[in-house]
Amino acid sequence: MPRAPKRQRYMLEEDLQAQMATAVDEEDTSSSSSTCSSSFPGSSSSTSSSCYPLLSSSPEEDFGYDELLSPSQSPLTASSSHTATTSTPCSQSDVSSQGEEGPSTSQSLTGSKSLSRSEIDEKVNDLVEFLLLKYRMKELTTEAEMLNSVIKNYQEHFPVIFSEASECMQLVFGIDLKEVDPSSHSYVLVTTLGLTYDGMLSEVQGMPKVGLLVLILSIIFMEGNCASEEVVWEALSVMGVCAGREHFIYGDPRKLITHDWVQEEYLVYRQVPNSDPAHYEFLWGPRAHNETSKMSLLEFLAKVNGSDPRAFPVWYEEALRDEEEKAQ
Repeated sequence: MPRAPKRQRYMLEEDLQAQMATAVDEEDTSSSSSTCSSSFPGSSSSTSSSCYPLLSSSPEEDFGYDELLSPSQSPLTASSSHTATTSTPCSQSDVSSQGEEGPSTSQSLTGSKSLSRSEIDEKVNDLVEFLLLKYRMKELTTEAEMLNSVIKNYQEHFPVIFSEASECMQLVFGIDLKEVDPSSHSYVLVTTLGLTYDGMLSEVQGMPKVGLLVLILSIIFMEGNCASEEVVWEALSVMGVCAGREHFIYGDPRKLITHDWVQEEYLVYRQVPNSDPAHYEFLWGPRAHNETSKMSLLEFLAKVNGSDPRAFPVWYEEALRDEEEKAQ
C-alpha cells in the first residue's frame, strides 16, 4: 500500500509513527487471514454511542455483545486516504448527539466553510496524536495551544474536532481531558476512572492501554462479576483484538490480559472449577476494586451512551450493593 504524503507532525516519537504506518498496512493484509471476526451483525457507526456502545438502550436481558463495539478500525490514521478502513474509531460519530460540552471556543458552524468527513478525520487524528504526546510528557495543554499548533486554519470547527478527539482519547486509550483552569482553558490528561496503571512500557514507549482494561472490567461486571474467557475474547474481537494476533496499540493481547494485568492485580484469571477440558474465567482483581467501583464504571458507561445508570436496574442495584459493602 503506498504511503501517504507526509503531513505536519508534532514531534511524536518515530516508533509511534512507525506503529501507525505499520498498522495501516497490516490492516489490509491481516484481515483476510485473521481467525477472529472484525465485526458482528447489527453493529453501527452512525452515532457516538456506536464508538463504544457498552450499554444498549434495551433492558439487561436483551443486551448482546454485538452491541459492545463498532467494527474494528485503527484509532489513528497514517493517511487520510484510508479513512474508510482506518479512521479514528470515534471519527464517524454524530457529534450533535454527544452530551459532553466542548471548550469555550464554540463558534457556530452556520455559514462557515464546510469540511468533508475525511478532512475532519484528519484533524481529529492530528489532535489525538498531539494529546498522546502531551500525556507522555505529562504536560498540560490549553485551548490556545491546540488551536495554534494543530487546528490552525480550521478554528471554526474546533468544537467538533475537540469533541471527537476527546472521545477517542477516552474510549480507545482510556485517557480523560479534564479542564483545570477555566480562565485559561487549560487541560490535564489523566487515566479514566482513577486507574493508575496505563500499561505503557515506559514514559516514552508504547501507548496507554487503559481503554481496553475498562472494556474488560465492563464485560466482567455485565456478566455478573465473572466472565468466561470465551465471552471476553468474543467481545474483544469486535474491535480487532484477538488472542495470538499482535495489536499495534495493545501489543500481545493475551499476555497483556492474562499476565500483565493479572500481575498488576487488576484482573483475576482462574480455571473454572471442575472444568475438563480446562476453561478459564476473569474476575475483577483487588486493585480494580481499590481504585474504582462498579458505580463509577456504570456511570461512565451510561454517560458515554447518553443514558442514565438507573436505566439498567439490575446493574444499578449491583453497583449500589457494592457501594454499601465498601462503606461498611
